[in-house]
Amino acid sequence: MTDKMFSVVKAGIRFLPFGLFAILLLTGCQEQNNDGRCHIYGTVGQADKVEGKRIFLVPLTGPATAETVDSVEVKDGKFEFSPDSMQMYKILLDYHYRLGFETLIIVGEPGNIYVTIDSISHGRGTAQNDSLEKWKDVTEKHNREYAYLNRAAESAKKSGKTQQADSLSAEAKRMHLGYKQFSRRMADNLKEGVLHDFLKEHFPLTYKRKMPDGTVITMDADTNEPIQE
Repeated sequence: MTDKMFSVVKAGIRFLPFGLFAILLLTGCQEQNNDGRCHIYGTVGQADKVEGKRIFLVPLTGPATAETVDSVEVKDGKFEFSPDSMQMYKILLDYHYRLGFETLIIVGEPGNIYVTIDSISHGRGTAQNDSLEKWKDVTEKHNREYAYLNRAAESAKKSGKTQQADSLSAEAKRMHLGYKQFSRRMADNLKEGVLHDFLKEHFPLTYKRKMPDGTVITMDADTNEPIQE
């Protein structure tokens, strides 16, 4: 950069709003910290309740042992982890203090991941975790509405309103199918990676069923009907 160009940049910075300048400064620091490893930077809401308590990074699947689980103390409402393994993890507080805090699932991947643990927890910062946060929002909305429709259908059925109950049940099934299709499209768009594999595993198109005679048939995961092979 020439002296003239540097002077122009320096002059421009003088007129940046303070908030924007802070963002630019923070971004520069984050880029310097990106050393090809996974860095998780966390904050905890309601920090006064858990100051000095332990928070855990636990593999989502597989054994939870002293070798696979990491933990640190919450200090000034913050914590950090740097896992080596690329896999899905859960971040959760010591079970004595966990009530009122949502367990967060994140993808351990190279880059800086920023998480908030609170009554509603969030994670962002890397490509897979940004996608996971989007999937989490859709999942929570689906779960609320799906549960509401099923409760309403059951209530209508108990009241003898058979047609209304059937209509509500059909709407719940359509909603659930749409949710599964959304999850599959996200997996296809990701193409590969930890989150891709997670979604593929949890939202298959087919599954196997063992019949009473010992034969195994392929079932459609959406209709639960046999697929003719």
